[in-house]
Amino acid sequence: MIRREIDSPYAWFRLVLSVVLSAIGGVGMWSVVVALPAVQADFHADRGAATLPFTLTMIGFGVGGVIMGKLADRRGIVLPLMIGAAALGAGFILASLSTGLVSFAAAYMLIGTFGTAATFVPLMANISFWFEKRRGIAVALCASGNYLSGAIWPTLIESMIQAHGWRTAHLVIGIACLMAMPPLALLLRSRPPVRAAGAPIPAMSRHRIALPPRALQILLMVAGVACCVAMSMPQVHIVAYCGDLGYGAASGARMLSLMLTFGIVSRISSGFLADHLGGLATLLIGSLAQMVALTLYLMMDGLTSLYVISALFGLFQGGLVPSYAIIVRENFPAQEAGGRVGLILMMTLLGMALGGWMSGVIYDLTGSYRAAFANGVAWNALNFLIALFLFFRSPSSAPRLAIAPHAGSAAG
Repeated sequence: MIRREIDSPYAWFRLVLSVVLSAIGGVGMWSVVVALPAVQADFHADRGAATLPFTLTMIGFGVGGVIMGKLADRRGIVLPLMIGAAALGAGFILASLSTGLVSFAAAYMLIGTFGTAATFVPLMANISFWFEKRRGIAVALCASGNYLSGAIWPTLIESMIQAHGWRTAHLVIGIACLMAMPPLALLLRSRPPVRAAGAPIPAMSRHRIALPPRALQILLMVAGVACCVAMSMPQVHIVAYCGDLGYGAASGARMLSLMLTFGIVSRISSGFLADHLGGLATLLIGSLAQMVALTLYLMMDGLTSLYVISALFGLFQGGLVPSYAIIVRENFPAQEAGGRVGLILMMTLLGMALGGWMSGVIYDLTGSYRAAFANGVAWNALNFLIALFLFFRSPSSAPRLAIAPHAGSAAG
């Protein structure tokens, strides 16, 4: 099979295909959110129990990212994508046939672990082999695929649910994944160029963090949990929240799409920002901005203000998750990047799962989402404090001290 060159038109073609596949496979993250009110009513479940499918999806997504990422390392990108297509098709079809919340949640566990997971971490890792000069923006664009998914799917799914019911909507999605993904995956059969796949990727020493590798890894994993517990509050519950306020589920679905559309802008912008400031500074800025947006949810609940805040939330938080991948590339050897990024992204997804469940439980206990938003702000504050601590351990926070050589120990 002919090998193609890095930074070539073919590399950009692969990037476009990767974004499209990620947008299709990402449906598993958003369909469960939009269907939550209908599924809750159909199965006569409380709000906390109704978030179980989302929780299992996120847990599966996190664990599956590590599994499918390692499979991609050993067998290439096509096999994980084929497994992902099969898992998405089977999972959505099984969900449409479920007779209770447990079987519905089990179907979503399959969707998250072997379906959606195959279209995120493996694609991000694979596209990084095809770029050198524009690796940062390429990874950011690839990471935007699941937000593009969130911009497209929620309103489409809500329309299908309103017209035909949630079971038919899930059946249609399953069939669509089975038909669309395999031919696209086969177009990615070319192996990565030897120079990009085998050569070490130089780290950016001016952004090294002066901490032992294990301590840095643990702090990044805790930060990943904290930022995504906070992030999940609006993303998981905005549809139900709008229903409670009397604005209707359709308004909530539109807000979710708006949020994730601006999240695409945020992810792309974060790639450019990280090229100039580094991953850690990008994380710090994004964390502070997300905390501001969450606080605004506590202050205003009018329909127009919720649309505006949702757009701001998407614009502020979209660059957080890709920042972790960039920080790893800046602080650890290239041969460790895949495993370390996989672990951190697994923790972010566990944070999404935990946050979605916690917000539902808090709602059940208090009867409103106000305390749930406050809980999100508190977790966001933890993320910000960790990022701030790491920033002050970075030479970039005090360039006049010229301590970059000392910081090199962080990559040992």
